[in-house]
Amino acid sequence: MQRLVFWLVYPFLWIISKFPFWLFYKVSDLIFFIVYYLVGYRRKTVIKNLKLALPNKSETEYRKISKGSFKHMCDMFLEMVKSISIPNNELKRRYTFSNISEIQRIRELNKSIILICGHYASYEWINALQLYGLDYRGYGIYKKVQNPHFDKMAKDIRQRFDGELITSSQATATIKNNQQKGILGVYAIVADQSPKLGRAKTWTKFMGTTVPIFMGSEKLAKNLDMAVLYLHVEKKARGFYEATFVPITDNAAEEPDFKITNTFLTELEKQIKEKPEYYLWTHKRWKHKDAPIPKDAKVFPRT
Repeated sequence: MQRLVFWLVYPFLWIISKFPFWLFYKVSDLIFFIVYYLVGYRRKTVIKNLKLALPNKSETEYRKISKGSFKHMCDMFLEMVKSISIPNNELKRRYTFSNISEIQRIRELNKSIILICGHYASYEWINALQLYGLDYRGYGIYKKVQNPHFDKMAKDIRQRFDGELITSSQATATIKNNQQKGILGVYAIVADQSPKLGRAKTWTKFMGTTVPIFMGSEKLAKNLDMAVLYLHVEKKARGFYEATFVPITDNAAEEPDFKITNTFLTELEKQIKEKPEYYLWTHKRWKHKDAPIPKDAKVFPRT
């Protein structure tokens, strides 16, 4: 059944990926209309999240941010589809980097990099980094897709740009193996997910509310003494993004516990507060806010 679903859907995705951008974004507009107005997908969740994270705004402002977020979400989904066939030069033109020299600087330190980001703006086209001829192998740390055929499609898209997807359970072994072979890597990870309550061992405030957080990216970086950068992405126009690498540390092993994660959350919060419509408000980031904090959990204050 999963194979059948894939072969029924994939031809349409491939065709859409070939559309010129003016028509491509018309498809995104249509999907937005269906998702937002006809289906009403998680509209209540979005408003609830907005009121929790951004209090003191008017109902009109909440509706405006909500609609903008849904429009952006649909654009980003379609841009993932566009990756099936987008030419290298077009990707490089639409997803630019303001300070590629930061990657080159860390290369001189002979360090691998954890590139940490949130569900903000666009991380789908980070593959463009591979087009700059840097002496790094690119990896995306991700959650495996249940349908194995779509999972393979996601991997194939990344491999078009000489990158590779690895699951979080593979990350430590992959990085250690690469280090033993002298292979430097940039390991991109979206780190603002909400962990399962049974695994919620670390809590802190995010957008003013105490919630469980993932510490996996920090632990990886500290255990393997990597450099850490925050991926600050701005949406300049529809289909155009500019990424800036914000240094967090060159020597993760020397940093105190939680400093890396705290810096990441601070940088992400700044972006969310400035232009909240580009954050993915549909995911239930604050779903455990009322859950009791386990006695053996660590609670870190924000600075």
